[in-house]
Amino acid sequence: MLSKNIKFKNFSNKSKYLNVKKSFKTLINDYFNNKLRILSTMSERYRYSYNKRIISKYKNFQTFNVIGMGGSILGTKAIYQFLKHKISKNFFFIDNLQIKFNIKKNKSVNLIISKSGNTLETISNSNVLINNSNKNIFIVENKKNYLNALGNQIKADIIEHRNYIGGRYSVLSEVGMLPAELMGLNEKKFKKFNTLIKSNNFKNSLIKNVASTLSLIKNKKYLSIILNYDNKSENLLSWYQQLIAESLGKKSKGILPIISNMPKDNHSLMQFYLDGPKKSFYTFFSASEIISNKIKSKYLLSSHFYLKNKNLKKIMDTQIHATQNVFNKKKIPFRSFEILKRNEESLGEIFCFFILETILLGRALNVNPFDQPSVELVKKETKKILLRN
Repeated sequence: MLSKNIKFKNFSNKSKYLNVKKSFKTLINDYFNNKLRILSTMSERYRYSYNKRIISKYKNFQTFNVIGMGGSILGTKAIYQFLKHKISKNFFFIDNLQIKFNIKKNKSVNLIISKSGNTLETISNSNVLINNSNKNIFIVENKKNYLNALGNQIKADIIEHRNYIGGRYSVLSEVGMLPAELMGLNEKKFKKFNTLIKSNNFKNSLIKNVASTLSLIKNKKYLSIILNYDNKSENLLSWYQQLIAESLGKKSKGILPIISNMPKDNHSLMQFYLDGPKKSFYTFFSASEIISNKIKSKYLLSSHFYLKNKNLKKIMDTQIHATQNVFNKKKIPFRSFEILKRNEESLGEIFCFFILETILLGRALNVNPFDQPSVELVKKETKKILLRN
């Protein structure tokens, strides 16, 4: 158990975690000594570069277009999908290049996010989507760049993206919390970092989880298959996928996270998971849901009497239990997360857990979890070809 909001079960493999425990203490000391400022975004003490006036200014708008790429937008997508039951406004996400947009000229707000202010796809999409009918907010680094110049030219509201916060670590900063407030959510409820790092359950779960993961990597298991049984967490797991892959995939090291939608993939990929190459470890991800459709006895044949009075959630939970039993028999390593309460606190806790996990894994693997040097090569090559043509 991580907390009252999340049930967590670690990998069953035994591993030494003394070094990880020391690394965690160093990490927390760095946080309190302001040596790792990126962690401050997860804390209640973090001060945003925007004030409440901007929330008031846009509170009556019902439609928002969020334009960005990667870490600039994935966290906000995760928040919106995970907590949609609490949100009455409409948010649309533009995070890839499309050949054609169906643009409706209505009263909406474009929220354009890019740390560098020079992200090619964000610039291109913004150019197509900005029109005279819309209002515009830019979240961008406070330096000379394209989007800063454009924002000033069209008299948009410009919010500073702090230069020490990388995109994939930015979800609890302005990048994720301004949109969350515009959704009508309480940003303070996401911020429980100082409480979490004092919790023995949270600390011990995190440390043992990292130690177990390092042991699996040492045994040449580097494919992290995420078995997702919660369709409201798909964007959350896409955020986690980028966080792990981009942070650790360096020096011929790292983990490749693959999201598998369950139980659908029982009928396409499970055979490979059970009997394919033993290069993988697994994460079961699910959530408790109160409301679920029930099997109709009227249309149930006697051969399947065991489904009588069952609902779809019960059937899915049984499939999770059955799959874990088979994994245990085949000695396939797995851990599990179950969201017990779907709220800001549980989502903030998951964000903190995965961010700390990633940084600790990076330090243990001796890679810098905060850069992405090879991605920059593709950006430079793309610009070079466009200039030639």
